[in-house]
Amino acid sequence: MALPVFALLVLAEVLYTRSQGRNAYALKDFGGSMSQLGINSLVRLAIGGALISLHFFLYQFRVFEVPNAVWGWVLTFVVIDFVFYWYHRAQHRMRFMWCAHVVHHSSEHMNLGTALRQSPTGPFTRALFYWPLPLLGFHPLMVAGAGAVATIYAFFTHTEVVNKLSAPLEWLLVTPSHHRAHHGSNPEYVDRNYGNVLIVWDRLFGTFEPEVAPVRYGLLTNINTYNPLRIAFTEWVRLFKDSFRARSLRQLGQLWFRPPRSQPVLAEPN
Repeated sequence: MALPVFALLVLAEVLYTRSQGRNAYALKDFGGSMSQLGINSLVRLAIGGALISLHFFLYQFRVFEVPNAVWGWVLTFVVIDFVFYWYHRAQHRMRFMWCAHVVHHSSEHMNLGTALRQSPTGPFTRALFYWPLPLLGFHPLMVAGAGAVATIYAFFTHTEVVNKLSAPLEWLLVTPSHHRAHHGSNPEYVDRNYGNVLIVWDRLFGTFEPEVAPVRYGLLTNINTYNPLRIAFTEWVRLFKDSFRARSLRQLGQLWFRPPRSQPVLAEPN
């Protein structure tokens, strides 16, 4: 439902940046982002019913019950944001999770279109972290509603149009400045600022980095392709190729669960 509004805001960003004498968008890169949005949307439509059904099934066995009240919604929103922080952190710290997340970081531009560059395999990895919520008493529809609000908020952090905000907001919330740093390939920005709405989790758990130096967007080694399938699945193909070269179950586990930049040394292919 938010996509038409997102489309208008993308158009507004294009017109505004052009009026400032620059262009935040490259046509092929934007096309790559939209291709991933399309594939991701199809996947979400295909499996969304199964995931919400699983949450309703698990909700029957809840150990607590969060009421449909103002404080219940606030608690749901905060808990979802806390879970997202660890989910996002895992996406950067475990290679198989990174395979699903790398799509979002593969653009060398920062604009509202990049916010929509979402992996088609992302919904599967997300499910690994959110299933405990109904067991804890969070109603599936409250989880979905609060999650939708958080997703809409995150859309607005993908822009260079907004500079740093006032100090209280920069301390509490994930701002465009914080998220620009997160998308940077500069050494000081890699694996930093995992928060979605609240930046306090990064401050608490030692992963916060302010935006100081100009940000170089993209990956440490960029994929240099606009092919939708290669954008979506290149890292998965590499992981499976490496998995066939693993010399033990231990090494296979390291390939899948260690950080992308801390991988075991594999045997040379025949």
